[in-house]
Amino acid sequence: MSNFFDPRYKTTSRPDVVLVGAGIMSATLGLLLKEMDSSIKIEIYERLDIVSGESSDAWNNAGTGHAGFCELNYTPQKEDGSVDIKKALKIAEQFEISKELWSYLVDKKYITSDFINSVAHISAVFKEKDVEFLKKRYEALKAHALFEGMVFSEDKETLKKWMPLMFEGRDEKDFIAATRMEDGADVDFGKLTRAIFEYLCKQEGVQLFLNHEVKDIDKVEEEEGVWQLKIKNVKTGEKRFIDTKFVFIGAGGAALPLLQKTDIDEADGFGGFPVSGQWLVCKNKAIIEKHQAKVYGKAAVGAPPMSVPHLDTRIINGEKALLFGPYAGFSTKFLKKGSWFDLVGSIEFDNILPMIAAGLQNIPLTRYLIGQVTQSAEARFESLQQFIPNADINDWELQEAGQRVQIIKKNKEKTGVLEFGTEIVHSKNGAVAALLGASPGASTSVSIMLELLEKCFKDKMESDWKEKLAEMIPSYGKSLYEDQQLCREIRGKTKVLFEN
Repeated sequence: MSNFFDPRYKTTSRPDVVLVGAGIMSATLGLLLKEMDSSIKIEIYERLDIVSGESSDAWNNAGTGHAGFCELNYTPQKEDGSVDIKKALKIAEQFEISKELWSYLVDKKYITSDFINSVAHISAVFKEKDVEFLKKRYEALKAHALFEGMVFSEDKETLKKWMPLMFEGRDEKDFIAATRMEDGADVDFGKLTRAIFEYLCKQEGVQLFLNHEVKDIDKVEEEEGVWQLKIKNVKTGEKRFIDTKFVFIGAGGAALPLLQKTDIDEADGFGGFPVSGQWLVCKNKAIIEKHQAKVYGKAAVGAPPMSVPHLDTRIINGEKALLFGPYAGFSTKFLKKGSWFDLVGSIEFDNILPMIAAGLQNIPLTRYLIGQVTQSAEARFESLQQFIPNADINDWELQEAGQRVQIIKKNKEKTGVLEFGTEIVHSKNGAVAALLGASPGASTSVSIMLELLEKCFKDKMESDWKEKLAEMIPSYGKSLYEDQQLCREIRGKTKVLFEN
């Protein structure tokens, strides 16, 4: 046991499961575990004084309702000109799986469906050379039931109906084409997370501790498969120790430093590259009401996925909002309310080489982020005007978005690579697991946590949990993009979510 643990302090609690961080991932995992086994004792520790105060909060989340419908970065164009749709299909399927669980929760009256609203998803391109790409993307996707109902148009009158605000003051000679999915959704993940925790905390054996920060995680040498956590009450300074047989680190950007404290071999070589963001938020209600869609464009060369420009209708805490961005930036913080020393503190002997290698391989990204950080207000406004030509700068204000930490890991050459996505890192015995990475994150939280259950609760999943999961998620173990009829049936059932 590390010297950090003072032997004068004794364990105060021994829950079956500890969840670090009160975001959508911990909420989803806690719910699944409690539904699988009602006797499980769960403790959740969150350093903030609120639930979903970081990445799961609607104002911090870079894109709600990710379904692959409109995000062009999920369908890259290959060198031969064809469009790779594998990632879009996977994400669309994962979002449907999330909707299945949410529908189950609504049907059981555990939560209400006021966290999700119907909002069309649109992909728009503004250059002639991009229209052919958009057409190819449309032709490839429309053959799948997951994208059934997608429409492509270059007709100005049709596009004006889809995006009236974007055509006010636009030159008729401007080139624009778009695809539209009417079945898109907007999800307030902050509201959903709070609703799930409200339900969970009413269940016997579940405790949520706010204002409590996990300072260290260490193996208990005397007991195989047991972990001890040192926890500090950030208000009172009181320290407590708890033992558990399973720890999930779902603390957003703080997951990497906590994972490093476990000293598991599987964490070796992992590093983090923080990316911050900002939004232009519309203050004019009349302008907000003129737009009713999530319109995604193409990202600039070298831009990270979270920086795909989009004009985004959101319903946040029941109020309609209109956001544009996000504008990427660089910060050494791993959390919006983190420390400026987070990045430096995450550098260890085993990840120095991967981090240096990833940095050298991504010099264009570094240049892009520097350009974004130093970008003037006028330059930011020019990018908005591509979407809304007659936008008035007085109708918009700059607001901080969330903080993301992209994954750096060893590659086959044992150097390093920067990855955009999410990854579960877990010990060989499954006793500790962490979720690293960012987009698409929250929208695919159910699939990610099902993957975690399969890796960390293998025996249970192979015995008596599968039947219950099939009740909660009817498509569990099946493929929605291979079984078109099942996809249509599932989507028909999940429409209950939009009847609020």
